[in-house]
Amino acid sequence: MYKDDGVIISQRKFMLDLLKKCNSLEHKACSSPLDPTIKLKAKEGAILQDPTYYRKLVGKLNFLTNTRLDIAYSVQHLSQFMQEPREPYLKAPFHLLRYLKNDPTLGIFMSKDGDHTVKAYCDSDWASCPVSRRSITGYLVLQGNNPIRLKSKKQETISLSSAEAKYRALRKVVGELVWLSRLFEELPVPLSLPISVFCDSQSALQIAKNPVLHGTTKHIEVDCHFVRDQLQAGLISLHHIRTDNQLADIITKDLTGIKHSATLGKFVVFTTPST
Repeated sequence: MYKDDGVIISQRKFMLDLLKKCNSLEHKACSSPLDPTIKLKAKEGAILQDPTYYRKLVGKLNFLTNTRLDIAYSVQHLSQFMQEPREPYLKAPFHLLRYLKNDPTLGIFMSKDGDHTVKAYCDSDWASCPVSRRSITGYLVLQGNNPIRLKSKKQETISLSSAEAKYRALRKVVGELVWLSRLFEELPVPLSLPISVFCDSQSALQIAKNPVLHGTTKHIEVDCHFVRDQLQAGLISLHHIRTDNQLADIITKDLTGIKHSATLGKFVVFTTPST
C-alpha cells in the first residue's frame, strides 16, 4: 500500500461500501479467503438468472487484488466461472467478503528504504483443477520487502508431474524478470544481478541446471532452453527453499486459516488507522 492519504481513504471506502452493500458486515468473519471444505466445479447447480451480479462482484474483488495479494488466488479461482455462473458459486465470493471483514483496511506497505535488491518466489499447485487437471502457477517478485509483481493463474497445458508444473512456474517468473530488467534499465533503476529466484522443488532446479535434455523433459524443451539461457547469462541465480518458507504458497493454494495467517505474516502488511 502506498502511504498516501488519498489512496488509503479510497481503499477503505471502497472496501467498506462493498461489505455494506453485500450485507457482509452483519456476518461472522472468516479466517481464510475460501472455504477449504467446498470445491467448486464447472456446470454444477442451476444457472443464475442474473449472471451480471456474480461478474460485477468478482470484478470488484479483482480490483482489490492491487493492494491485497492475500486474495489473489481466491479471485483467480472465482474468475474461472465468469462465463456461466451458477447458484453454488455465489457462496464463495461471500465467504471471501467475510474474510475481508477481519480487517478491511489491510494492505501491502510500500517502504521507502534504500534496498533495491530484487528477488522472486515461484510455486505451483499440481493438477489442482478437478475438471481439467491443470495446475496453478504463482509467482511473486519483491524489491526489498516490497511486492512489485505477482501472478496467480491456471497453466495453459496439463503438467505430467509436480516437477514439471513447478518448472513451468519457474519459466513464467523468469520471463517476468527479463521484462522487469529491461524496464529498470529504461527508467533507469539500479538492479543488482543475478536476481535470486527461490523454488521449493529440487527436481525443477536440476532440470534448469542440467545441460542434457532427457526424454522425460523434451516436451518442455523450449522452457528449458529459455530458463537455462537466462541462468547462463547471469540474469538469475536459482535457490532451493523449504516449503514452509515459500511465500508464493499464498497465491497458488487454498490455505487453511492458520497456514494462511502464517504466510501472510511474512509480508510487510499495513493496517490503515480509522479517521
